[in-house]
Parts: sequence; structure tokens; C-alpha cells
Amino acid sequence: MANPSPTLDQPPELYEKHKVIHNKRVDGPFRRFKWLAMVVTLGIYYITPWIRWDRGPYAPDQAVLIDLANRRFYMFGIEIWPHEFYFIAGLLVMAGIGLFLVTSAVGRAWCGYACPQTVWTDVFQHIDRLFDGDRNARIRLDKAPWGLSKITRRTSKWSVYLLISLVTGGAWILYFADAPTLFQDFFTGQAAPVAYATVGILTATTFVLGGFMREQVCIYMCPWPRIQTAMLDEKSLIVTYKDWRGEKRGSLKKAEKNPGEYGDCVDCLQCVAVCPTGVDIREGAQIGCITCGLCIDACDQVMADVGRPRGLIDYATLEDCKNEAAGGAPKPPWQTLLRPRTFVYFGVWGAIGAALLFSLGVRSHTDLTVSQDRNPPFMLMRDGSVRNAYTLRLRNMESRPRDMEIALDGLPGGLLWTGSIQRENAARSQTVEVPADATRTVRAYVVAPSDTAGQSFAFTLTSLDEQRESDTSETRFVTPEESP
Repeated sequence: MANPSPTLDQPPELYEKHKVIHNKRVDGPFRRFKWLAMVVTLGIYYITPWIRWDRGPYAPDQAVLIDLANRRFYMFGIEIWPHEFYFIAGLLVMAGIGLFLVTSAVGRAWCGYACPQTVWTDVFQHIDRLFDGDRNARIRLDKAPWGLSKITRRTSKWSVYLLISLVTGGAWILYFADAPTLFQDFFTGQAAPVAYATVGILTATTFVLGGFMREQVCIYMCPWPRIQTAMLDEKSLIVTYKDWRGEKRGSLKKAEKNPGEYGDCVDCLQCVAVCPTGVDIREGAQIGCITCGLCIDACDQVMADVGRPRGLIDYATLEDCKNEAAGGAPKPPWQTLLRPRTFVYFGVWGAIGAALLFSLGVRSHTDLTVSQDRNPPFMLMRDGSVRNAYTLRLRNMESRPRDMEIALDGLPGGLLWTGSIQRENAARSQTVEVPADATRTVRAYVVAPSDTAGQSFAFTLTSLDEQRESDTSETRFVTPEESP
């Protein structure tokens, strides 16, 4: 008899109740690769702010520093200024195209191994095993009533969660100031309020997202699983269950009693038990699968135990699976990467990287910006000559002070003096000192004979050192004839 249709008193359930994932410990090549990825990524995140880099006496010695106060970004020997933000934009574009490249080639490998949510979730899952035991023990503990033992375990485990989250939030702020100094100021109460607020927010989000929400972030909150579907096709290398080989599922006893009726899948559910998001890969590609490969490790162990060939679950393309099901030989995984889409993504990614490296190599460490006074646009001097005023911003991007020459290019008969020089000492060029790694603002005055017509000319800034770098900025000399 069919179930009666729901009434207003019994509305249909639109959302499935959340089920806590207790994934099982497993060992294998992919699990060991996840260990490696976790150690490397966490090591980079926590250690990088403490690495020192000697840039001389006038620049910070922190290897990677986002100096918001002085609007600088330091990465080892590279220093990025605000007007060079295109370097940061280029790196962000490269990161996006890199994700497209990885996804089109090997599916959600980023999600499975290097995504921060994956890495910290993996850390917290290992903490679960440390305090509560492996999968079955954790399931029993969840079902057990609250008592002294359970409260003690939960309190201890959540305290470690909180400590890891605090260290995570604390490490983040060290990228924005000198790490040793900020570390000391933070624990002595002398750090800026924004530092405590940032650590508090990141501690809370890490604690909640990594400790409790976990796979819900990947399935419901992250947009990347939805975006990636547009980049996957039958030639993408993804974690795949070979149903043509595994079906019909059945235990070893059933297979022995009915030879030829059952496939290689013994329906042990080990692939589901080890999955960090609780996915049954045998149901096909789905949004919860992060392609971490742990189900491959688990299935290969079972196949070895029952004497059947490995690879029932494996990294494979749908195209190769169809070919293999028809009796063809599977292609080596590296051959799946040699296709036009991969080359296009890699070519674009490499071209942007090469352009950024070229721009970085040929950029000048001297920069000049000129702003002309508009009110008044000119002044008539006692001798009939015309004077214009300008504000010059001289940028020295070297980590040492440099003498720089300001010169006029064009404007015949024109002379120049700066705010610290009298008009009697006006000349075609003036020399000023610009501090290390800084921008100096200079008031410049240009005077020309009374018969000079309004015209364009340029200021040229040249460093008076062995590099002899220069920069030119065009502007205009205004006369009474041009004035409205």
C-alpha cells in the first residue's frame, strides 16, 4: 500500500539530518601523500613568518611581510609597492588558472590534498582518533550517555581543537608585522586591538569549520564543487569506481556459491568508512567527493586480502573506463594529461608567469609622479617671466638612500628650483636625496621667459649611482595666453 500523502500536520522533510562522519584509519600511498601535503602546507603556514631575510639596515628583515602601515609587500628578495599591484593581480590570476588546470587534469586534487579546509579537517580527525580511538570506538562514544569519562574526553579534545585554532589565528597576524615583536606584544597586551580581533575571528572559524562542520563546508558552503563541474569531462582523471568490474556486489561466500554471478566488490563498505566526507564512491561522481584517494587505499587492501587485482576503485577517466570495460587496455595516467585543454591552460598559466617575471626583471627602482598646481595655474614675476609650480613625488625603491637628479626635458630657457633652494640658484637640474625605500614629496618651481608659449615638457628623475635608473613624467607649462 502506498504511503499517504503528507498533510499540513506532517510536512515533508526538505533537509536530511546531519550525520557525523567517523572515518576509519587507513594506510596506503594516497594516505601517505596526504600526510606529506599536510606537513608541507602547515609547515609553510606556521614557519614562514619567522624566516629572516637581510635587506639591509633600512628595510624589514622578515622574509614574507605584508606591511600595511607602509603599503609594502615583501617576499624574500622581492618588494611590491602599491603602484605595482598588477603583480599581485597577476599571481591571483595564475592561481585561478592553476586551479582550472589541476581540475581539468586530475579533478579536485586541490580539494583532496591542499585546501585549507581539508588540511585542518584532517588534523582534527587525527585528534579525534588520539582521544576517542578509531571509527568504531568513536561511534560507541557518541552513542554513550554523558558521564565523567565522556565529558573528560570531550573537554580534552575540544581544548586541543581550541589550541590549534588559536595557533592558526595567531600565525596569520604574524604575516602583517615583525613576527618576534608582535608575538611578544600580543602576550603582554601591547598589540593593536585589530590583532586581537583578527585572532579571535580566525580562532572561532577554524574551531567551528574544522572541528565540527568539516564536510558540510565542502558540500554546502564552498562554491568550487559547483564550478568544477564545468571543467570536468570524460577525459578528466578522477577517482572512479569501475562498476563493470565490481557489480554485482556480494560477499565472498555468495561469490563462492555462485561462480560468475558476482563481481569483485565484496560490499565491505571500507571505501565509505575511510571517506572524510562520508561519500559512497560506488554511486558515481558526486559533489561530496574531494578525490583524496583514501577509498583507493582501502579498496586495494581489501582486494589484496581476497586475492583479486587492485584498481577496482582508482584514478581513471570515464573514457578509459569504457574502453577497459570493452576489453581494451587502460592507458597510463600520464597520457591523460596530454590533451589540448591541458596544454591551453598550461600555456596561458605559463605566459602570465613569464610576463610577470619579465616585468619584475626589467622594472625600475626609480619612479616619478608630477602634479601641477591648478590654483593659480601660473604666476607673473617682477621681471615679466612666468612661473609654474609642481608637486613631485620621488620614489626610491632601493633599500638604501640615493641622490637623485631632477632635470627639465624640453621648455627652452626654463629653469628649475625646489623648495629648499632660492631662485638665484635655479638651474636646468637640481639634486635631492631620497630616503631608502621611501617616497619623498618635493615642491618644484619652473620659471620661463616672458615670451615663452604654453607647451608640454617633462621632468626627468635620474638616480646618481652606478645603476643610473631614470623615469620621466610629462606635464605642461601654462602661460597667460593659455589662461581662460
